[in-house]
This record gives sequence, C-alpha cells and structure tokens, in this order.
Amino acid sequence: MYRGTMTALLARFKRGNMGTAAIIVAFGIMASRFLGILRDMIFAAMLGSNEVTDVYVAAFRIPDFANYLLAGGFLTITFIPIFSKYLADEDEDEGWRAFGSILRWLAIGILAAIVIAWIAAPALINSLFPGFSDQQVAETTTLTRIVLPAQFAFVVGAMFAAVQYAKGVFTIPTIAPIAYNLGIISGGVLYAAVTGTPDPAGFIWGALIGAFVGNFALQIWGAHRVGMPWRLRPSWKHPAIGAYLVIALPLMLGQSVVALDEIFMSVFGDMAGTGAQTNLQYARRTMLVPIGIIAQAAAVAAYPTLSRLFAEGKRSEMLATVNKALRYVLALSILAAGIVAAMTVPTIRILFERGAFTSETTDAVASALFVYAFGIPIWGALQIITRAFYARRDMWTPVIIGTVVTILAVPTYFVMVNALGFRGVALASVLSLGTYTAVLFAVWYRPQDARSGLAAVLEGAGRAIPLAVPAAFVAGLVSWMISTGLSGPPIIAAIFGLLAGTAVYIAVILGVGSLLYDWLWSRQTADRQQTTDRDASLPGPS
Repeated sequence: MYRGTMTALLARFKRGNMGTAAIIVAFGIMASRFLGILRDMIFAAMLGSNEVTDVYVAAFRIPDFANYLLAGGFLTITFIPIFSKYLADEDEDEGWRAFGSILRWLAIGILAAIVIAWIAAPALINSLFPGFSDQQVAETTTLTRIVLPAQFAFVVGAMFAAVQYAKGVFTIPTIAPIAYNLGIISGGVLYAAVTGTPDPAGFIWGALIGAFVGNFALQIWGAHRVGMPWRLRPSWKHPAIGAYLVIALPLMLGQSVVALDEIFMSVFGDMAGTGAQTNLQYARRTMLVPIGIIAQAAAVAAYPTLSRLFAEGKRSEMLATVNKALRYVLALSILAAGIVAAMTVPTIRILFERGAFTSETTDAVASALFVYAFGIPIWGALQIITRAFYARRDMWTPVIIGTVVTILAVPTYFVMVNALGFRGVALASVLSLGTYTAVLFAVWYRPQDARSGLAAVLEGAGRAIPLAVPAAFVAGLVSWMISTGLSGPPIIAAIFGLLAGTAVYIAVILGVGSLLYDWLWSRQTADRQQTTDRDASLPGPS
C-alpha cells in the first residue's frame, strides 16, 4: 500500500536536499540537548536535590504516560506515509481532509486522557510513589494538573509537524523542543524573580507555556505555510482513520521499556530515598546529550533512506545501510561512553555544583552517571535498529519484544534498587535496555542474508572497545589527580581536570589506535606476502 507513497515521498526529500534537512534536524537536536542541560543547571542551582525537587520530577510522569498512550511520540512516523499517499496521488485537498479527520479523533482522545488523569491524579500518585508524604502527594497532584494540558499541545502539535515533514520542511518542527526548553527556563527564572523564592511551580508553568508556544502554535503556523487550509472539513468516518490505527495501534498498546524508562526512574527512584529521583534525572539527562548528538542525528539521516530502499524492494542495500549506520553509531557511542564514565565527577561539578547543589549531591549524581554511561552505546544502537523495523513498516516486532522485556524489567528494578539503592535504578535501566537491544538485534539479523552484517557491526564495535577502555582508565586517573591536587575553588580544579582528562583520553586513543593499526597492518602484510610466496612456489600450468 505504501510502497509507491514512500518512493514519491523520498523523491521529494531528494529534491529538497535531504542532507540539508538532516543537518537542520541534527542542529535542532543538539541545541535542544544543550538547552536541556542549561535548564537542569538553573534548576539545580535554585533547588538542588531534595523532596521538593522529587515532586517536580514526579509531576511529569502521569502526563508523559498519557501522551505515550496515544503514540504521541511516534506521530511523525505514523502519519507521514498516510498524508504522503494523497500528495503522491495529487489529491492534496483530500489529504487535508484525512489530516483533519485523524486530528479530530486524536484531540478528543488526548482531552479524554487529560480529564481522566486530572481526576485520578491523587490516587495514581499515591500508587506510583508510596514513599511520598501526604504533603508531597498534594504538591505533586497540583503540579501534575498544571502541566497535564501540555500533552494536548504535544499530541496535536505533532500532527502539524508531521505534515511539514511530509512536505520536506524541517525548520519549524525543529524549533519546537528549543522553544519548550526556553519556556521552562524562563518560567523558573521569572517565577523566582517575581516571588523572590525559587519554586518548581515556575518551571512547571514554563513547561506548559513552552509546549503551547513551540509544539502547538508554531506548528500550526508551520503547517499553514506548507498549504494547510484554515478550514479542514474533517469527516468522522474517513478511511484514513483506519489506516492510521493500523500503524499506530501497536505503539499505543505496547508498553516499551524505552518509553517507560523515565517512569521507572521516578517510581523506583522514589523507593531509594529522598532526592534519588532528582539525582537520577540529572545523571540520565547528562547521559542523553552525546546520544542526541551522535545517534539521533544519524537516525534522522538514515530513516528516509531506509524507507526508500524498502519501498523499492532493495533489501540488500537496506541491510547494508543499517549495518553502516550501526557501525558508525556504536563506535562513536562506545568512545563517548568512555569519556563520560571517566569524567563523571568534574562534568557534574562544572554543570551543576552551585547554589543549592552541594558537593555531596555531585558525588551522588556522578555515581549514577557512571552507571548510565554504559548505556550510551545501547541507546545509540536503539535509535538505528528500531527505525530499521519502522522503515519496513514492522511496528509489532519492537512493541512485542519491548512489552515482554518491560515485564521482565520490573523484578530487575526491584532487585537492583534493594541491593544498590538509586544506583541500582540506573543499572536496571542499562540491563533492561541492553536486553531489549540484544533481542532486536537477534531478530533483525536472524535471516541468512543478514548474518554477515552482524559480524561486521560487532567487529566495528569491538575495535572501539580496546581504544575506549585504557583511554578512560588513564584519563580518569589524570583527571582525579588534578582535580584533587589543585588548591582553590573546586570548580576551577574540575575544569582543569576535565580539560586534562579529555586531552589524555584523545591522546591515548590515538596512540593505542596507531599501535593497533600498525600491528594489524603488519600482520595483514605478512599474510599477503606468505600467500604470494606460496602461490609463486606452485607449479604453473603445463
């Protein structure tokens, strides 16, 4: 059904310079990640890590899940082929009717979810966070109800972004997360300036405003710029509604361990004690920065190409493209994991240790970040392998596997948090996501013609490990010696430690890499010479 659609869509992407589009999206991801870190830096300086900040973290869990139930995070994937079919058939007017019809039902669905979550918030929060006091439950309920309407902006706004993607326009959708983070920062700072007291409520109101400005209002304007009429003339029973459900239903029903990772962080972090949720969130978001820069940019660039190759029936080329993307992402992610693991303390100290964020909090967050660092290659691989399934319109496989792994993850979290505290939550996340990734790999590479590609991918990853491990060890040692040996303000020592450690990390990688290259090259040369000598000694044809 969608083969001709995706071919036509990708042809438009080509005419619109797909590489430029990928660069725009990658820049947006990078800007959003850094703004997210700046947001956390300001939040940490104002409020630190305590029972108040745990309330703020917990307030987002129910709204995020309401969004997930309507596949809000996947709308740009699920709706693009539907809308593009009408564009390929040169029936854009009907395409906008289809858009309006699906949009109407999604708007009704998310409004219903918001109302239900609003009413059920106290009971849900009591169930999710049994360690909260009555006051914390009341405060979390208030903040949850403030931010809940933002999910309407996310779900409905994603549809307006999808039609822009379908027409090869990427700039305005890319601005959405940037505006959202700016809204959170502005809300927190302005609230503190006006009231004289920092409060999570300021950041929550900023999130609400940022969502409606960046993810809703701007996207309506962007959709109108690419041709959306102000009057859509939707139908209650448009055939596109069924087509949408076929694609989106697996994503709505399945409880993927990826989508629930942040919810698990909060729920099981609450079991680990006061401030644990907040410390885990600081660490997790810091870990996601290199993933956004390395893996998401690569996934954005790869997904259209994978979709085109599948639509054209070029299976071998598609497999080769997946292998190439995975080799690139895994190698860089492993190297990124090494430097993050080695530089946890100076990184957290430089980013957050000021104001209400103490040195004790730095040590706690750094210990969680060290564990999360081992998940960077896993998250990186997931960005590619899941899109590979989606590109061939296989939504059920990742969802079924993800749901099974999620069920198995729950006891894993219980065991780990009881054994290791909040660090156990980070470790359970890495183990669960690693299991999910491994099973996806096993399924993807099970066919005979794909197996050789797995060997190549693992070989590429294997070459990065001997570089990252010794480099991380030496760099971490150098950074620790400098950070603890220098007198003066801790942040200055941390800056010097980070710079020196990073320089050593790069130097060791280059040195070890050069030695390995020379050794492997000499072996390959010797093997070729032996083969040549053996062939020369064989008698020629008579």
